[in-house]
Amino acid sequence: MAEAAQELRFDTKLIHGGTSLGPSGATKLPIVQASAFAYQTAEELEDIFRGRAIGQVYTRIGNPTLEGLEKRLAVIEKGIAAVITSSGMSAITTAVMAVVRSGDEILSSSSLFGGTYSLFHDTLANYGIKTRFFDPTDLEALAAGINDSTRLIFVETIGNPKMDVPDIEAFSLIARKHGIPLMVDATVSTPYLARMRDLGADIVIHSTSKYINGTANSIGGAIIDAGSFDWRSEKFPHFEPFHRKYRNFAFTARVRKLIHKDFGACAAPLNAFLSGEGLETLALRMERHCSNALELAQFLQAHPKVAWVNYPGLPDSPFHEVASRQFGGRFGGLLTFGLADKASAFRVINALRLAKNLANIGDTKTLVIHPASTICADYTAEVKALMGVSEELVRVSVGIEDPADIIEDFRAALAGV
Repeated sequence: MAEAAQELRFDTKLIHGGTSLGPSGATKLPIVQASAFAYQTAEELEDIFRGRAIGQVYTRIGNPTLEGLEKRLAVIEKGIAAVITSSGMSAITTAVMAVVRSGDEILSSSSLFGGTYSLFHDTLANYGIKTRFFDPTDLEALAAGINDSTRLIFVETIGNPKMDVPDIEAFSLIARKHGIPLMVDATVSTPYLARMRDLGADIVIHSTSKYINGTANSIGGAIIDAGSFDWRSEKFPHFEPFHRKYRNFAFTARVRKLIHKDFGACAAPLNAFLSGEGLETLALRMERHCSNALELAQFLQAHPKVAWVNYPGLPDSPFHEVASRQFGGRFGGLLTFGLADKASAFRVINALRLAKNLANIGDTKTLVIHPASTICADYTAEVKALMGVSEELVRVSVGIEDPADIIEDFRAALAGV
């Protein structure tokens, strides 16, 4: 009797997971730069449209290049399927709209990326979908916020830019008790720190534009279906036809065959290819992002001109214990720190030479931004406080340069304050 194939380890899955050699023998995912796909007979195309056969029809719905990245991400995240979208925000929008309908409510962490907050608070409200926000560190607030209209719980693994770390396993237990799916945006932590399905997430979101791509050369998003939620519930009657036909793949089917198809937020094949290239080095890069961020956080914490530092890798962080447990002793590449005031923050940003001042995270380069005056500029003081944004705060996405050069860059910039 043949022995079972050995389960590949995570770093190996990044390169080989969900892949197979095509007829050409090429070891790289081919870029299929085509809009539509032809078949020899009308019967073949009918079978594909009716779901009796598998095949590509139109790149807005699916494409071989996108499918290659989807398979690998599903394997890496231990999910049953994935859908690639045009951006991280389109991934969130598509996934959320597959679950909720007018009159439903979302229970969301208040510590959110600004674009997600805007989607939940403003855009979805225009379509009769209400979002209730809660402190993600308060499990009692989470449980108390669930009512008869709640259809989704949403949280980020590491708040951006608040840097708080919720207990995903505890969230999952509460969601399971109430029969509500848990959707987790794992962009900042990446699957390298933890696979969210292992912690109880039902749906996992990534902005592949960030750490998965790693080199800031393309935009994309991903929705991973963990296959762990039972959609046969009276709370989700709109899933009944999808579950009847696709069983455990009901969520992915509703996403791909309805919401994703109709919204049209499809990824370009070239962008999917570039994200796939970046994915292969995720483990190597994240190891360096994490170690560099810890070194920079320690340097900033000891600097007399720095008022405070938020990084879960610091022992005095209120999130150090839960982050250690969830992420295996690694804490990500993002941190924030505070100076005396906004003017001081601007002087430091303007004096940096290595770090780039721009609105992105997850690049190989070290990046900085002043969130209060940029990505959160349109929010009220109350909303900024809810998101952990203050005038003296500087956010740093720590790159993979030599840590001594990163620290020297901040040392020199702080000298001018």
